[in-house]
Amino acid sequence: MSKNEKKIIECLNKIFQSEMAGIVRYLHYSFMIMGHNRIPIQKWFRDQASESIAHTTAVGEWITSYGGHPPVLAAKMEESNKHGVDQILNESLTFEEESLRLYHDLAKVAVEAGDIALEEFARGQIMEETQHIFEVKKMLRKN
Repeated sequence: MSKNEKKIIECLNKIFQSEMAGIVRYLHYSFMIMGHNRIPIQKWFRDQASESIAHTTAVGEWITSYGGHPPVLAAKMEESNKHGVDQILNESLTFEEESLRLYHDLAKVAVEAGDIALEEFARGQIMEETQHIFEVKKMLRKN
């Protein structure tokens, strides 16, 4: 295995663990939403969990394509035990910003390796994560 492949797998493994944590995080948030806006916000968090499953699956396929072994553990998650909508959305924003950083790291490694397909995958994920950040920021705005 080349040095570039090792760097790619290392980067993909971090993303895999982060996306696995996203599944748990967003499902947890969906359970903790209470109040008159529960249904649309709960659905949004469940949709985010489903998207994290899709991302995890795609990243796992990239890992095995490079001869790696997807990690069994999710990234470490903090539980604030504060479940107000604004608190949860702020935690989501932090998570999305970290995800964006990880995908930027992947894009950089892909460019260094000359892997255009992996770079395009990373760029697509960067677009999605950026859009998520925009949405969460809009949700946090108070007219």
